[in-house]
Amino acid sequence: MSALEDKKKKGLVFNIQKYSVHDGPGIRTIVFLKGCPLSCNWCSNPESQKSEPELAFNAGRCLTFSKCTRCLQACLRGAIIREADDTLRIDRTLCDGCPKNCAEACPSQGLIVYGQERSVDDVLRVVEQDAAFYTRSSGGLTLSGGEPLMQGEFALALLRDARRRRIKTAVETCGMVPWKTLEAASEYLNYVLYDIKHMDSGIHEAQTGCSNEWILDNFRKLALLDPNKTILARTPVIPGFNDSEEAILAIARFLEPFPNVRYEMLPYHRLGTQKYHFLDRVPPMDEVTLDKSVMPRLIDAARSVLGDRVEVTK
Repeated sequence: MSALEDKKKKGLVFNIQKYSVHDGPGIRTIVFLKGCPLSCNWCSNPESQKSEPELAFNAGRCLTFSKCTRCLQACLRGAIIREADDTLRIDRTLCDGCPKNCAEACPSQGLIVYGQERSVDDVLRVVEQDAAFYTRSSGGLTLSGGEPLMQGEFALALLRDARRRRIKTAVETCGMVPWKTLEAASEYLNYVLYDIKHMDSGIHEAQTGCSNEWILDNFRKLALLDPNKTILARTPVIPGFNDSEEAILAIARFLEPFPNVRYEMLPYHRLGTQKYHFLDRVPPMDEVTLDKSVMPRLIDAARSVLGDRVEVTK
């Protein structure tokens, strides 16, 4: 691809988050791409899962129809419903791919669109705004999602053009993508954050909707592709799923043969719960919490296999 072709390539982005220090080395800007092949019960970005724009509704910001009817007038499909008490309801069967008008009409930002088509050049212009921070901290751009490599052509164009602009790059991936895409992306990546959720394929499928064979096979290939490239394998520690020493030891033993791989465990949190309600979905793990005593035990278990290759989230 030429530089000009890459700049024009478009994809579906649902957020650009600046000043992150938890998604790769240094200070980073995270570009979140829509779409994911998994449907993890603990997902903290439910707005990332579908591969098309989605309309969300934050009732706490709504002025109600007694004071404002702009969205009702702007909706082209009749999907905005006025209830008897003047509150708003979205008919999800009618809201199909054209939520932008009503969201733009909302003066209080009670209606939100998750997913906007943006070009590579548009996205990287935003990323470049903080170039000084990247230089001082060895930071850069991190592609996340969802699964960013599901939008393979767009993600690769972003990585290639970022490399041309001398921006260091990283990706957060679940690994459930064609090897050809992951291999191509590796050439333009300085750092990889790769989720390994569970070694038992049946348990993995029950909680994420997909088995793990493809994910683990891609990980092996990636770890061997460039022994000088650091891969941070990450496990979200989920109550009732993988919060046992047995589950973590199995992952640590899988990672042990790859000296360029470090390991991090991320304790489960409920920060994405509110977004499920915005999308009229029920949070699968709404009331679940992780006991504070769990993480020290699991860190010790992982270190018994991987030693100082285990990183501790602060």
